[in-house]
Amino acid sequence: MALDMEQLRKMFYEECRENLEVLEEVLLNLDVTNIEEESINTIFRAAHSIKGGAGTFNLMDISEFTHNVEAYLDLVRNNERTLTPDSIDLLLKSGDCIHSMLEGHELGSEVNDALKKEVSERLAVLLDDSNQSDNQSTTSSEPDSDTTDLEGDWAIRFIPHKEMFFSGNDPLRILRELKDLDPSCEISVDASNLPDIDQIESELCYLSWNATISDSVERSLIEEIFEWVEDECDLTIEKSQALNVEAKPVQQSQESESESEPETNRVVSQATKSDLSNQSTAKPAKASKNDSSVSSIRVDIDKVDSLINLVGELVITQSMLTEIGNDFSIDKLEKLKSGLDQLLQNSKDLQENVLNIRMLPMSFAFSRFPRLVRDLSSRLEKQVDLQIKGEQTELDKTVLERIVDPLVHLVRNGIDHGIEQPAQRLESGKPEQGVIELNAYHQGGSIVIEIRDDGAGLNCDKLWQKATEKGVLEPDSRREEYSDKQIMNLIFAPGFSTAEEVSDISGRGVGMDVVRRNIEELGGHIEVESELGKGSRFTISLPLTLAILDGQLVKVAGEVYVIPLLTIVESIQIDPSCIKLASGGIELYRLREENIPILRLQEELEMGSSGTLDQRILCFVEAAGNRVGLLLDELLDQQQVVIKSLESNYSKVAGISGATILGDGSVSLILDVQGLITNFLNRTSETANKGMAA
Repeated sequence: MALDMEQLRKMFYEECRENLEVLEEVLLNLDVTNIEEESINTIFRAAHSIKGGAGTFNLMDISEFTHNVEAYLDLVRNNERTLTPDSIDLLLKSGDCIHSMLEGHELGSEVNDALKKEVSERLAVLLDDSNQSDNQSTTSSEPDSDTTDLEGDWAIRFIPHKEMFFSGNDPLRILRELKDLDPSCEISVDASNLPDIDQIESELCYLSWNATISDSVERSLIEEIFEWVEDECDLTIEKSQALNVEAKPVQQSQESESESEPETNRVVSQATKSDLSNQSTAKPAKASKNDSSVSSIRVDIDKVDSLINLVGELVITQSMLTEIGNDFSIDKLEKLKSGLDQLLQNSKDLQENVLNIRMLPMSFAFSRFPRLVRDLSSRLEKQVDLQIKGEQTELDKTVLERIVDPLVHLVRNGIDHGIEQPAQRLESGKPEQGVIELNAYHQGGSIVIEIRDDGAGLNCDKLWQKATEKGVLEPDSRREEYSDKQIMNLIFAPGFSTAEEVSDISGRGVGMDVVRRNIEELGGHIEVESELGKGSRFTISLPLTLAILDGQLVKVAGEVYVIPLLTIVESIQIDPSCIKLASGGIELYRLREENIPILRLQEELEMGSSGTLDQRILCFVEAAGNRVGLLLDELLDQQQVVIKSLESNYSKVAGISGATILGDGSVSLILDVQGLITNFLNRTSETANKGMAA
């Protein structure tokens, strides 16, 4: 079967990203005062896998760049160099360069040449120092004093380790390069280690080679060809007078097999190596920006098995219903109903399992923040401890991808605006090191993400002053007219910023309004809480998925709406004796020693007056810790609904998160419970304040 090179290339891109993540994660967690050997081995293997895979697919810019990274890591691994904070920074930047080059090949995007040049020059300095010391020592592959001055051609003995193919390297490519170096080169194969055909494993290499090259070729050029596989083979390069090339080749030992660690990216098998070699000179095709590999996800095999089992159940149910339909009689009615019930259950299970495939842990988003915090705190000369909780909390992949940018902005703001300089913190009685905390957890049918810092907090008086200066508030407005909560929410106003100086980190007045808009486009909400001198907390509430939800159908003013089922606490028939009036004419319902505001849904949706409360229904809903009673005309059925975006098909409507098509073909709007509650409470708060002022 012919190799699908494009598919293999996509696999390499994906595995290269995984190796870059491993490299960055290990580097960020390194303690330079106590570096574990396994940590160095881990990042060395990651770099080695990237180099080998890139060379296989002729991505020579990545392969050559990564070779220098690997060479430096090899010196560290052999205790010839010691990692320092500066060298760790350089290795992290090297990962950024590789990622930039990878996207250049995959998406056709521009490569950060300035960063690549800077990192390459710094790596070259490190390796130049090591080469000078290497030149002063003698290694097994260099000629000794007895053979340096001998006349004769170069004799090469090349014995690949059996697992060489696992890292994507191919002996055939190396032999071709020898031939290109010296067309008169003589190469002979040694098949003495080839086992019987029934014992051959297609992914292992059993052959070795002897070659003779003219002494007019410099030894360094020969060594350069083998440098990609120097730790994956037994290699000898000597003058022909010092080496009898006709002698029986050295047998590959069991020890040499064990020294070559198999890599995880088994991209190619030996049976198809010639196909790959024939294509090694072709330039890789650049994937489009809409390439499926960019949006691919890895799925746990248990989830796939569950789907396969459910499809099997569906096939069985379908066969049963087909049999009933082919020979239907009234006495089979109960059997038909049972089969339809089973079909409904199978469909629900299949739906839940398919949605579950799209669920990914928050660690996919949180994993980028250790690097961001490390770089930014160093740049601002602040000490910041990043604490991550709930990284295994799962969220729909689409939501997860779109929430990353808002989270990045909030974390950057927390470090830049929130966390004080070490000296300031000490003066305030705080430890020098500030804390940024990321936390994710499920709450009802939503996921809640908190970004907290123990910094300076929001100064509401300063915010109010800036808001009046920038025209966000009326110039003649008075501070006492606004609650602290209302003042804090001004940070989400377009163009609003309290930064004294504009920088590339923050202060341009662009950001927080975009953060809120992006979150609201996902059907979510963001709230801010702060205490001056103690810190701030941003709370983001998001739906678990943008595809399907369990809903309660209700009727208001003759129209059918959908309330997300997980926001409903309970529904009751109204008892007029439990209704109370608060200042400003706000209606409250007394329920088990608690006064809950009544939200007249018909009036909130601007559909006219809802009239008296007699013979009406209150549906108590809760979101972000706030509870209200929605005034309804009638409760209908509960059912799962497919969410359709209202904004992309019409326009954004306050209090509405989307729409759905019901079983009878009619369109029903899905209520945005959080938005309704927030708008209602803000309005009632203003009404109450005006009543008190009067």
